[in-house]
Amino acid sequence: MAYKFIKIEVSDNIATLALARVESLNALSLEFTREIAEAVREVGARDDVRVILVTSDAREFCAGLDLKAFTTMGLDGSAKCNLEFPVKLADLFDSCNVLEECAKPVIAAVHGMCVGGGLDIISACDIRLCTDDATFSLREAAIGLVADMGVLQRLPHIIGQGYTREMAYTARFFTAEDAVRMGLVNAVYATRDTMLEAARKLAASIADNAPLAVQATKEVLNYSRYTDIREGMTLAVHKNMVLFTSQDMMEAVSAFRERRPPVFKGC
Repeated sequence: MAYKFIKIEVSDNIATLALARVESLNALSLEFTREIAEAVREVGARDDVRVILVTSDAREFCAGLDLKAFTTMGLDGSAKCNLEFPVKLADLFDSCNVLEECAKPVIAAVHGMCVGGGLDIISACDIRLCTDDATFSLREAAIGLVADMGVLQRLPHIIGQGYTREMAYTARFFTAEDAVRMGLVNAVYATRDTMLEAARKLAASIADNAPLAVQATKEVLNYSRYTDIREGMTLAVHKNMVLFTSQDMMEAVSAFRERRPPVFKGC
């Protein structure tokens, strides 16, 4: 489908989703976040997509919430209106949830500022890379709010409680050097072009593996964050009970015996 603020390219089993609300520096409005959720669902359902790469076509990765848009959305202060708040903002929350729940691995490639809701988005991705000019800020405390798009739930699993609380309580900007030290990003690159090249190479190395196995691994990893070790292992074993019968598993065995690279088809 056609999108106003999202550009999609699919090549070599990699879908690149470029956030392109350029004039607003990718500030998150409900219309924009609705498109993000729909685009992730669309490419996530495609059989020719094995990895998703989230980038930005704007000067910054994301300037956070579009506060002007949200202050004019018609909240009148009544109890009825306040109770409808989660429903009215469902698209905002879904823009992050779909990234975590997508069966395909998602890589975020960040340049420039990644503020507020932008940090929510990348914390819902599987892997994060950035440029050395990237900065990160969990801004809600500075504008009198609590971050409610999932970052307070997801970020501790990525960087731990101490760093999460420092980011949330201070609302200050953290550098790319800070981000790699905390474990928020896996690597830092000198330029946007070198980062995108590295991101595509990483995506390609994931796409080369058996798609069903990669997807099952993501599901087990996500599930295991919220349960104990034994239950996580049980899910992994059940996944393997199915994967042992897959054509890709047979292809892996044949390729090993024939000393050639396997060609996986996701079946």
